[in-house]
Amino acid sequence: MKGIEVLCLFLLLVRSIVSGSHDVYIVAIEGDPVVSYEGNIEGLPATATDTVEEMDFHSDIVRAYSIHLENKHNEILDSVLLEGSYTKLYTYRHLINGFAVHMNPLQAEALRRAPGVKYVERDTKVRKLTTHTPQFLGLSTEVWPTGGGFDRAGEDIVIGFVDSGIYPKHPSFSTYNTEPFGPLPRFKGKCEADPETRRSYCNGKIVGAQHFAKAAIAAGAFNPAIDFASPLDGDGHGSHTAAIAAGNNGVPVRLHGREFGKASGMAPRARIAVYKVLYRLFGGYVSDVVAAIEQAVEDGVDILNLSVGPNSPPSATRTTFLNPFDAALLSAVKAGVFVAQAAGNGGPFPKTLVSFSPWITTVAAGVDDRRYKNQLILGNGINIPGLGVSPATHGNRTMNLVSASDVLIGSSVVKYNPLDCQRPELLNKNKVEGNILLCGYSFNFVSGTASIKKVSETAKSLHAAGFVVAVENNYPGIKFDPVPVSIPGIVITEISKTKELIDYYNCSTRRDWAGRAISFEATASIANGLAPTLYNSAPQVAIFSSRGPDVKDFSFQDADVLKPDILAPGNLIWAAWAPNGTDEANYVGEGFAMISGTSMAAPHISGIAALLKQKNPKWSPAAIKSALMTTATTLDKGGRPLKAQEYSGQEILTLASATPFDYGSGAVNPKAAVDPGLVFDASHADYIKFLCSVPGIDRYEVRNITGVPCTTTYMHPADLNIPSVAVSHLKGTRIIKRTVTNVGSETETYTITSHMSPEIALEVGPPAFTILPGQSRDVTITLTARSVTDTYSFGEVLMKGDRGHKVRIPVVAMGFGS
Repeated sequence: MKGIEVLCLFLLLVRSIVSGSHDVYIVAIEGDPVVSYEGNIEGLPATATDTVEEMDFHSDIVRAYSIHLENKHNEILDSVLLEGSYTKLYTYRHLINGFAVHMNPLQAEALRRAPGVKYVERDTKVRKLTTHTPQFLGLSTEVWPTGGGFDRAGEDIVIGFVDSGIYPKHPSFSTYNTEPFGPLPRFKGKCEADPETRRSYCNGKIVGAQHFAKAAIAAGAFNPAIDFASPLDGDGHGSHTAAIAAGNNGVPVRLHGREFGKASGMAPRARIAVYKVLYRLFGGYVSDVVAAIEQAVEDGVDILNLSVGPNSPPSATRTTFLNPFDAALLSAVKAGVFVAQAAGNGGPFPKTLVSFSPWITTVAAGVDDRRYKNQLILGNGINIPGLGVSPATHGNRTMNLVSASDVLIGSSVVKYNPLDCQRPELLNKNKVEGNILLCGYSFNFVSGTASIKKVSETAKSLHAAGFVVAVENNYPGIKFDPVPVSIPGIVITEISKTKELIDYYNCSTRRDWAGRAISFEATASIANGLAPTLYNSAPQVAIFSSRGPDVKDFSFQDADVLKPDILAPGNLIWAAWAPNGTDEANYVGEGFAMISGTSMAAPHISGIAALLKQKNPKWSPAAIKSALMTTATTLDKGGRPLKAQEYSGQEILTLASATPFDYGSGAVNPKAAVDPGLVFDASHADYIKFLCSVPGIDRYEVRNITGVPCTTTYMHPADLNIPSVAVSHLKGTRIIKRTVTNVGSETETYTITSHMSPEIALEVGPPAFTILPGQSRDVTITLTARSVTDTYSFGEVLMKGDRGHKVRIPVVAMGFGS
């Protein structure tokens, strides 16, 4: 048999020589990575530690074991593949044991059969999951003062951003008007230099700046002319997320000569470490992302922000929790790094999450209390609502309306869509000047080849008094955001209102026998839309925010994990922008942008986590996550239950009662999270037990990917000690245990109450307990299915302390009878 295997490998190797198609593959090798190695090789002491504080990735012991692993990788490659026929891109040693290699499919199959190889997986793409919020969240008045004020908020905490890079010259990241930053002896990040100026991208605020593109280059997707082979942000997305979490405090937000307030990060004194993996046109690749995560943990970041995720649940592993992305993050958490990841922008539809695992804090996006609205006042007295962050028409006077379709020049209609008002040379300036230009909204706006910014520039160059963009057709799934412009302008997003506008225009416009306009008598004025309106019905779950339930595999079977975990602001967020960024056509060339996405929600949580880490440096990532979740609120500013934006018929936006599948534990409450009273803690060993408990799990796959065998399991995945309970198939009665730890400084007595939808019986015990500082107590949660349903039931367990602490965990279950 051995001879047959050798012959097969030889034949594969010979065939691979003539095979020209290459891909990037991630290869896992037998043996533990640095975070898990316990010293079972003679002459190489253990590198795994019992506590996070003891982990030193730069010690001689770690260096020796890392060299050993890399030598093993090279030995396997040399023994199976011909030299020069492949390119090794990355060596993974700290979080997973393996490497990324550019080779053809036959070589991949040869490696897959080689001794010492656990698995070989073809690389996949990742994508982006694309200010007023410090005040909305109460940071400036309730949290920063407890830590010494904004000029100490996040001091000496390093947040790593795996994103599209950074624009280091932005005032949100400058050190000109801040107190000097001290050294960070434990952080060992690298700083790349600008290829042209040779100046470092680091400045004291930015303490690490690296880019990862080897897989993208090998795949032929990387274009150095536009993607920048450096940490420079050529997109805008990375600068935006970094500023939300850790941007300087009090930076004026200026656009078009106006100031829209002051911007600040959640933790304005936190340091920034940049790991660029996302690029303008194609997004990124998992193997580059894994290399960036590994480097970030080796460097010594405290928090890892991931506004990036896979395009869909992984198909190469049997469970979503064991893909290379999540496996690397599991090891990062073992090393003491808190991980926040965007939930995804597939909402409002169920099972659209791209963040799956319980060791990751999955962040949904909320709409905060600030909304920008405007109106168009027609000459017939009708007011039409719309969107437009713009000044009013001069003196609030009414102006004539002139449609782009009535002022065309020449015969360029075939090549361009002049109604989009993107090209001023196609329109008659003499007829537009002094009037309000009425434009259409074609699919070009959806695809990104047209923009409201360009409409504004066209109207301005034609000396128009303002512009109106009227949406006449329904584009499912499109979200309209207000765009700041320098002249009066408004977008009419409701199709019925557009019809009213067009009817009024047509009735008021005189035409000749051929249908040509000869007199424009329709009039209108545009109101002032520069000032936002504040609403008490906030937060709401944003329409685009991905929804649960979580899924455990590529067939979309429900997982016994509640996701998302928490809700944070992610709609219309003002923050820094790269002037050369192309991610948003409406902000090309600008220094700030107001954009939306769960990408914007995740860095809010990363920044708040930095504040918690600063105050409680010995807390584990699970304890920080617990503090955020158990103190979250399910009520809006007006004291009413949270609502979620949904679609009704004809894609009309409506509000529905939100559930934990929309917001997880609720909207983040930083003031309460700083002092949560109790936490639900979990270790790396607990997460392994969880994996081994997942129904249908391949235990060999668990061992292969995590390096840890399934020696013990839970009775059920829901037994993992996290601050939520999810049971996707509840048959009869299930008893679930939770363990709480008092992280406060005083003894406290808690009383427990619970409630649940009538289809499920929920009992909790004991009814009360007293707990000393540092002490842990067990709580038993009993769920009984009273009826068979095909929908989930929702409830909660609430622990109230006599010193004012409130600890709440959501409960979701679907009953399948006894």
